[in-house]
Amino acid sequence: MKSRIRSALFATLAVASVGASAQSQADAVGGAIASAAVAHPVDVGRYVRADTFNEIKLSPNGDYYAATVPLDDGERTGLVITHRESHTVSGTFMLGKNTHVDEFHWVNAERVVLSISQKFGALDEPMGTGELYAINADGSQVELLVGQRVRGPELGTRVSRKKAEMVAARLVDDLPGNDREVIIAVSTFDADPFTRAERMDVYSGRRHEMARAPVLRADFVTDNRGQVRFAVGADTDNAQRMYYRAGASAEWQLLNDEDQTGLRQLPLGFSADDKIAYIEVEHHSGPNSIVAFNVADQSRKQVLRDDNSDPDRILYDSTNAIPVGALLRDGKPRTAFFDDGSGEARLYRSLEAAFGKQPVLITSQTADGRIALVRTWNDRNPGDFYLFDRQAKTADLLLSRAQWFDPRQMASTRPIELKARDGLPLHGYLTLPAGSDGKSEPMVVLPHGGPFGVRDTWDFDGEVQLLAEAGYAVLRLNFRGSAGYGKAFADAGARQWGRAMQDDLTDATRWAIEQGIADSERICIYGGSYGAYAALMGVAREPTLYRCAVGYVGVYDLPTMHTDGDIQQRGSGETFLNEWIGERDKLDAVSPNNLADRIEVPVFLAAGGEDERAPIEHSEMMERALRSAGVPVETLYYDTEGHGFYLQEHRREYYTRLLAFLSRHLGGGIAATTAGGGDNGATADK
Repeated sequence: MKSRIRSALFATLAVASVGASAQSQADAVGGAIASAAVAHPVDVGRYVRADTFNEIKLSPNGDYYAATVPLDDGERTGLVITHRESHTVSGTFMLGKNTHVDEFHWVNAERVVLSISQKFGALDEPMGTGELYAINADGSQVELLVGQRVRGPELGTRVSRKKAEMVAARLVDDLPGNDREVIIAVSTFDADPFTRAERMDVYSGRRHEMARAPVLRADFVTDNRGQVRFAVGADTDNAQRMYYRAGASAEWQLLNDEDQTGLRQLPLGFSADDKIAYIEVEHHSGPNSIVAFNVADQSRKQVLRDDNSDPDRILYDSTNAIPVGALLRDGKPRTAFFDDGSGEARLYRSLEAAFGKQPVLITSQTADGRIALVRTWNDRNPGDFYLFDRQAKTADLLLSRAQWFDPRQMASTRPIELKARDGLPLHGYLTLPAGSDGKSEPMVVLPHGGPFGVRDTWDFDGEVQLLAEAGYAVLRLNFRGSAGYGKAFADAGARQWGRAMQDDLTDATRWAIEQGIADSERICIYGGSYGAYAALMGVAREPTLYRCAVGYVGVYDLPTMHTDGDIQQRGSGETFLNEWIGERDKLDAVSPNNLADRIEVPVFLAAGGEDERAPIEHSEMMERALRSAGVPVETLYYDTEGHGFYLQEHRREYYTRLLAFLSRHLGGGIAATTAGGGDNGATADK
């Protein structure tokens, strides 16, 4: 069944298979150190290749699968609907170049509502257009329901079935039991818009308003009757506010104002009888908790709180939208439930045991709960999907997300813990090359981007695996400011760019040396976006700790973040910059381009000419400063890329150059594939 489903997906959208065999070996560009001669070449192609599919969901009656599938041109993602019994494709949906089916939802047994994203020049990946389409399982009745390309009244008519307006929409509630309508959130394209909730017909696109949010940039939460009960948003001061109302005709009541409490709260959903609302709440110390909010007397009772980690993903009852637990990620992923004796908790424990204690998620199921799609994954496997029959107690493998990776040959990752110099507990992940004894390895320190609201997790990470295959230990750290460990930990990173956040990375690097894991003479630091900033600050502040640095689409002159880029273009963005990065006139001392004379190791910079988040001028300023200081610097710039390289040939060229650069300074493997994309607007200093 697995091969037949995959063949149907591939044949319909002509998804080309990227060759997994190694191509001609790329030049090492200079004298590689001796140990590089024994490192095997790395097939970069399989790491830049798109997954077989992105998401797959089962229809409510179990008759169909719907899946988003990347096309062979790398510039589109389509939706494929397949009949479960016959394994034949019944319907497809795709748009033009640079457009992608983003999210999709079965809203009844025959109809799918989907949202669209589009690749624009200034972005590293597709951005939602706010448009909602619908298609039947048999491929019929394709309709653009809402969005900027909706057509108005036809010539000679006075009535339009749909509103033609410049708005963005997203699904709020698919209204189980109502096969005709859904609830959507609609907002204008303003930087800080008001949002309204509307009920929409999924066949005609007709809409009528249900509620208006009392706060900017709002999301809504509905009860089990489809009534809008919560609105959560933030005005230009970025203080989150949560409002509640007792029903459709009731006034909004402010339940939490971050400006007053200093804490955020997020409604998650309701109990089956709508008497209890579940809310995730921050605390001044420690991780977030989930509380049961009694809507009658507004009393609260804590139902879940971990010792270390915030809820990462909310788990819902398999047959409805009732919150029952959460996925936690303080090390390896694990599940926790409000009631350990509940049916859902027992089901998850059984599945986890059946899959050898690997993480398990039920991603979709039939309306009666009998048949479910179950995803399992680990650090060496991007993910497998199984069809689970609750009555028969059987699970059959349906599809693998990236079947060209053999988990048995991939590098393993283990969670680590250490303490920063000021005693703050830190968590992270260490990946060792396959077959390594974990002693005196060349190492790449890989700080994540963001840095706020982002974290590293124990999952399959293609970039980490590529580096490990080249022979490097890879160290990732959730330094202060990272998400997932409570408000106090996140707040500890405020205005600490180049300061305490950087100290955390230094402390983790030295920890790896002290543990005997890393060879102190062969360590490089590499990151993207904020991680690129941290890489350049790392070699500026610790000129003898690292042997090289790589900055990918980075920001290096912090004062210009207040004047250039897309963050400061909205009122809430300027507030964010002041509160989390710092006031403009106090940032020169923690800007790497001002510290180039302290850098003593080679640097590789890569950037996109249409990047609005970290404009290429940052990289050009950094390059000029390094050259003026006599620091060896290499660059790879693509005129048409944004905040991260998107086209497959560009990413292949980038990783080929990256491995060559690291090999010269650490001695690991180089790419087996040739560099691509040289005639696609790239300018390179080789």
